[in-house]
Amino acid sequence: MITCAVVVPSPPLLVPALVPGAVERSAAVRDATLTAVRALAQVNRHWVAVGVASGRHTVHPSTRGSFRGFGVDVPVALSGTADGAETTLPLPALLAGWLRDQAGAESVRVELVSAHADVADCVALGERLAGADEAALLVLGDGSTRHPTAPPGWPDPRAEAFDATVGAALAEADAEALLAIDPALAADLQAEGRPAWQVLAGLARSSGDWGGELLYSDAPFGVAYHVATWDRR
Repeated sequence: MITCAVVVPSPPLLVPALVPGAVERSAAVRDATLTAVRALAQVNRHWVAVGVASGRHTVHPSTRGSFRGFGVDVPVALSGTADGAETTLPLPALLAGWLRDQAGAESVRVELVSAHADVADCVALGERLAGADEAALLVLGDGSTRHPTAPPGWPDPRAEAFDATVGAALAEADAEALLAIDPALAADLQAEGRPAWQVLAGLARSSGDWGGELLYSDAPFGVAYHVATWDRR
């Protein structure tokens, strides 16, 4: 049964080798993320992760891949070491494997949910995951890409209020507030983390009382990044 969850963003800049010119500028979100996942590994070294991709898919812990498609050949493994045959993986699965290694966890199984999944589908997946063998859940997803610090012509005035609501919901472990996020608004604001957050909300709503703590919430590059921990009471 899952008793602890961590919410992190899913940008390539979490991996220093992929952003050699922005390592210092991205240090705050990276440090918060690593703090959170290392705490998760203290709860349980076997994780299940939820990320957002083009469709519903499970990536098993025996899988290996590389960030080669993002410009640097940084190998990752979802368990053990990064030796053996590689599979082309979406970014959330690659980051789950990289974070697993950074935290010293043993394995991570990645459940990918469609970017277009409706709320009911997200809730259903969360309810199924509530009884998973793993006790620790890693949730990967970014907030809106359309904050005032975004490139000229791209900001949306709704982005700040949207991510303030997300940050408050994560801080309070407020499953109902996450479930109330409008998928159409999230799509307009390019907040690709919406389905993953609603999977977490579905899990929490079906498995008792949860408490939350927000470790980071900011949009340093025009994209909102949230880091939070949830614990079952």
